[in-house]
Amino acid sequence: MEEVCLNSEPVFEEGDEYELEGDFTEHDNVTGETQRRKDPTAPTVGLEFDSFDEAYDFYNIYGKEQGFGIRVSNSWFRSKRKERYRAKLSCSSAGFKKKSEANNPRPETRTGCPAMVVIRLVDSKRWRIVEVELEHNHQVSPQIKRFYKSHKKMILAAKSAQPLPEPVTEIHTIKLYRTPVMDVGSNGYSNFTESEGLNSIDLSKHLELKEGDAHAVYNYFCRMKLMNPNFYYLMDLDDDGHLRNVFWADARSRAAYGYFCDTVAIDTTCLSNKYEIPLTSFVGVNHHGQSVLLGCGFLGHESVENFVWMLRAWLKCMLGQPPQVLITDQCKPLQIAVSEVIPNARHCYCLWYIMQKVPEKLGGLKGYEAIKRQLHKSVYNSLKIAEFETSWAEMIKCHELGENRWLQILYEDRQMWVPVYLKDTFFSGMIPIQENESLTAFFDGYVHKHTSFKEFVDKYDLALHRKRMKEVVADLESRSSSFELKTKCNFEVQLCKVYTKEIFKRFQLEVEGMYSCFNTRQVSVNGPIITYIVKERVEVEGKEKEVRCYEVLYETTQVDIRCICSLFNYKGYLCRHALNVLNYNGVEEVPSRYILPRWRKDFKCRYLLHHGSSNIDVYNPVYWHNHLYKLALPVAEEGAQSEEHYKTTLQALEELLNKFHLVEDTLV
Repeated sequence: MEEVCLNSEPVFEEGDEYELEGDFTEHDNVTGETQRRKDPTAPTVGLEFDSFDEAYDFYNIYGKEQGFGIRVSNSWFRSKRKERYRAKLSCSSAGFKKKSEANNPRPETRTGCPAMVVIRLVDSKRWRIVEVELEHNHQVSPQIKRFYKSHKKMILAAKSAQPLPEPVTEIHTIKLYRTPVMDVGSNGYSNFTESEGLNSIDLSKHLELKEGDAHAVYNYFCRMKLMNPNFYYLMDLDDDGHLRNVFWADARSRAAYGYFCDTVAIDTTCLSNKYEIPLTSFVGVNHHGQSVLLGCGFLGHESVENFVWMLRAWLKCMLGQPPQVLITDQCKPLQIAVSEVIPNARHCYCLWYIMQKVPEKLGGLKGYEAIKRQLHKSVYNSLKIAEFETSWAEMIKCHELGENRWLQILYEDRQMWVPVYLKDTFFSGMIPIQENESLTAFFDGYVHKHTSFKEFVDKYDLALHRKRMKEVVADLESRSSSFELKTKCNFEVQLCKVYTKEIFKRFQLEVEGMYSCFNTRQVSVNGPIITYIVKERVEVEGKEKEVRCYEVLYETTQVDIRCICSLFNYKGYLCRHALNVLNYNGVEEVPSRYILPRWRKDFKCRYLLHHGSSNIDVYNPVYWHNHLYKLALPVAEEGAQSEEHYKTTLQALEELLNKFHLVEDTLV
């Protein structure tokens, strides 16, 4: 297995250089000593050259092979040195000619073609492609023998450098700022043709890329890497250079993981549902209860080996810091990989995914509706392990399901998905514990069964932008809005000043739910620990109401409290039963230990203050980004408080950016 990382500038050996060969005479049928022509490498963001002329020649060669000419349409120069530092090389059909006042003007031959490359000088010595557009708005074909000025220059230069009257052959060597994985035909880079070896390769374990997919994905990675050095990606190649797996995470995802790394879900829905793109998403929950992306990957095959690679790539990206809880689908290879790579994390199966399979797995059985009701009762209503075991056994016996293999597997794995076995695990609200709760995939609405790699790359930025805008809006609403109070309870008054808007609304439901509880009574005392029973009227199937009893333990000296429903561990805030017992004992405020920092309005600011830089490599660019990002958050929040603050902040930021540009100019 070969791992390719482009988070630092790659060092190329001699064998890593690629050669483009082409016959640049006008004789297409030359035989004998003429070398066989190879298809030129297409321009790609990240390609680097030793000089401007080398970059120009490369694009000119590519244009000749494709059937179009080129020209320098724009150049940028340093004002003091008159040194070119940026240029745009366009198709010769780009733009339009100026209108001529002549009596017989020449006909317009340009079409406003958008095809071009933009190159930029980096480190004062290398030219790098930073922008690419390959599509033309006119017909382009190598078979069309049109003579272009740029090709004439190339031929004359080649002839002047070749004294012998032999066919001129120019070999152009290009150092690539990329990994060799772009050959769509074999799902990766290889030196053999389709007829030379595809039959001997098991492509079922590689990414199935269509034409244009590989370039779209790779161009996106290179573009993001150039825009932000903290964009991170890894590519997994087999021994033959075929692409098996890909992982990436942008800078915001890496910063978000620093805040919300306690509980992470790995969404493999696209794999289990056989989508065209084998997308794997790492998802957390932010301080508004919103899903936040913590990394993405494409998995070539659902195997232990590939999942191990993906998990290790993710941990490497996140500086080796594992989550406390990991939630996945019921996938055996992934379970084995998690136990190998992140052995200390609490690994759980997602209850919602399992319950979504019930119609498929049990829908054809006699008495299906009764089976489903009994299954839901066992899973959602059991407060004690003994209750679940009894209810499950009754379901199996009553409906003669002892031979059902799917139910057997569920029972064997019950400690990984049934809520009653997970009461000591903190989930940040990431698993549903009631029948009416559901989950929404992070890319829901952006990915469907037939979404291609190329389409996904186009939609990826849009999805992240909209999600982040929701977080920004939620931040502003939480800081500036006054929340509507629905009761006169002190708990509600206390936490409306602390929680974000969405979390407060959820907690508010528990405060209102206190009024559906009654007959709070003490049943036993064991030293400082008092046991209470709280009764609650709950709706059953939306209509009927039944009374359920909840056991609450209350420790009087430390004001510790725990309810058998374990809502605090599931959701991160106290339940109505615990609030009732606190109120019963004259406690007017929720103890601070039950107000989790991750739900606070000022969580990110407080996190910055309480997390120092001990045991951190302060020279690591990832640390620089994360630290600056956290410091900038309070500036952005204060700047959005008023128009005056906004203008002051904007001016200061523009001045700072200008200073960066001046420094850059002096270094170039």
